[in-house]
Amino acid sequence: MEKFKIGNKEFENNVILAPMAGVTDMAFRIITKPHGAALMYTEMVSGKGLLYKNKKTENLLEIAEDEKPVAAQIFGHEPEILAQIAYKASESGAEIVDINMGCPAPKIFNNGDGSALMKNPDLIGKIVEAVVNASKVPVTVKIRKGVNDSLINAVEVAEIAEQSGASAVTVHGRTREQYYSGNADLDIIKQVAEAVNIPVIGNGDVKDGKSAKHMLDYTGCSAVMIGRAAEGNPWVFDEVIHYLNTGESKTPPSLEERIETALKHLNLLVKFKGEHRGVLEGRKHIAWYLKGLKGGAELRNRINTAKTQSEMEKILLSLEK
Repeated sequence: MEKFKIGNKEFENNVILAPMAGVTDMAFRIITKPHGAALMYTEMVSGKGLLYKNKKTENLLEIAEDEKPVAAQIFGHEPEILAQIAYKASESGAEIVDINMGCPAPKIFNNGDGSALMKNPDLIGKIVEAVVNASKVPVTVKIRKGVNDSLINAVEVAEIAEQSGASAVTVHGRTREQYYSGNADLDIIKQVAEAVNIPVIGNGDVKDGKSAKHMLDYTGCSAVMIGRAAEGNPWVFDEVIHYLNTGESKTPPSLEERIETALKHLNLLVKFKGEHRGVLEGRKHIAWYLKGLKGGAELRNRINTAKTQSEMEKILLSLEK
């Protein structure tokens, strides 16, 4: 497997953990790291939130030494604010600063941020240029296929990003209107890869070794980014890397491994966020780890009503018996 470069940064492989709001916090990244992801992203960090010193927003930029390399993903639409934040992010230990131009969430989109930026290519150029000038580390951009079927402009936006100094571009092969439904369009990723000279990272529907290899071979992209398939499943990185190296699939984790990792994850959430918030946020992660088990509905109900760490641990440990 080849090493992968973004600007002057070199990574061990070309399999990357996607930024996911409400998911890829420090606990998630620490759990994922040993499974081989070459680069991991923070959750989306609000430029304005950081500017106004919002404590919760500042916490999103915390990066532990043992989880590096990590990319900080920022969002907003004002070049000056994003430039200031990019400088701060590059000072905080991020190896890469990524600008979010793909988030489809209504509250982000309606504020002119995330995928709404794809409606304004001129502004995209100004944002990328300002961020590149301010950042001490390479800058990347994450985009979608387009806003909707009437505005598919990933190639144009990627070219502008490259001309404005971006070191790589990630393309999610769906429009904003699709959110996460339907299939990701590999043709648009291929078109972007053919149009620019910077690395293109393909995103959308990579869930195992076969789908990762197909995306790399079909589109000619330089790397793959894995999002939802990593929820409750850090082993997806072991599997993909093993498949790309050998052409063989890897045995899925045992129930014991899943339970052990879920307990570790819960422990980290409580350590970083306190018991109340850690358990609340832990509910979705624990449910993901246990997906597909018999009696799923009843199990989810028990998980979603657990209020303390010991209650959640009891549920998990009872499954091993």
